[in-house]
Amino acid sequence: MLEGTYPLARKLLFRLNPERAHDWSLAALRLAENCGVLKGLAGDSPGLAPVKCMGLTFPNRLGLAAGMDKEGNAIDAFGRLGFGFIEIGTITPRPQDGNPRPRLFRLPEHDAIINRMGFNNPGVTEGVANVRKTKGFQGVIGFNIGKNKDTPNEQAIDDYLICLREAWPVADYIAVNLSSPNTPGLRDLQGPEPAARLLDRLQSERDILLRETGRQVPLAIKVAPDLQTGEIRALSRVFLDQGLDALIATNTTVERPEVGAHPSHAEAGGLSGAPLTKNSTEVISRFHDDLGDRIPIIGVGGIMSAVDAAEKLSAGATLLQLYTGFIYHGPKLIREILNSSAVSAS
Repeated sequence: MLEGTYPLARKLLFRLNPERAHDWSLAALRLAENCGVLKGLAGDSPGLAPVKCMGLTFPNRLGLAAGMDKEGNAIDAFGRLGFGFIEIGTITPRPQDGNPRPRLFRLPEHDAIINRMGFNNPGVTEGVANVRKTKGFQGVIGFNIGKNKDTPNEQAIDDYLICLREAWPVADYIAVNLSSPNTPGLRDLQGPEPAARLLDRLQSERDILLRETGRQVPLAIKVAPDLQTGEIRALSRVFLDQGLDALIATNTTVERPEVGAHPSHAEAGGLSGAPLTKNSTEVISRFHDDLGDRIPIIGVGGIMSAVDAAEKLSAGATLLQLYTGFIYHGPKLIREILNSSAVSAS
């Protein structure tokens, strides 16, 4: 039922300011879930074989990418729609408002979005508290972490360590965001040497937390789609040397060749959606050439159809995530992907 009503809902939502529409949509999903209505509207999820990845068991291959549920207060609702895992955030140590508005722009002619949100979030303490309030979701919860905007890169490791420690008790895996284009200088941390230093410190802290708690939490890193072949090879060596648990490929792009005629093409921020599809899949393929099956890849970026999802898997992804495709196509896209032969195969 929900799938059939989304086209009308989208028409109404797309008349609103994009950020307001986002906030209203999440509020409506939370209300419907809390009232018990969403279960009837969403229907039953397809019965799929679970997927093993990072030492975790995922109910299915399809997840919600970070950026949709920044606060972690709609996990049950998104799980009800069929997602097998939800990645919340990006969450920083201290609350921050993000960049000035407007900071979110639709490009409907291109099935695309430009955002420069700037890690607007309630801070890690509230993010953890929200995850603890999750009631019925039986899938995997990822906790995407980043540094505060006013933290110098030289001290960025301190921010990541704070988030790692606080998220440890509630996260099934922790995703380290080094690739958002909307925090000044953040992508500098994605270079091979700074990434190696950061990973080394995080892995050392993780060993301490494992001894203290007896709980193992995998680490993933999210990379940009704008990496060149040499950078991919260098990062692959770092990830293999450090024993990274998973790679998330990719974040949004700063390149704009396919949307140059659109009035919003010059807006600062990261571009997501259909214009990113091919580039993201190519980056997944190049990383998989270097990593093989030693480090699993979570494929995200421009999945607008079941065909796009299948191509990500063929390129080397083990799991998939949606963001912009979900905004444009709604719950129907979740069902189409989960029912496709490429995704449902065990």
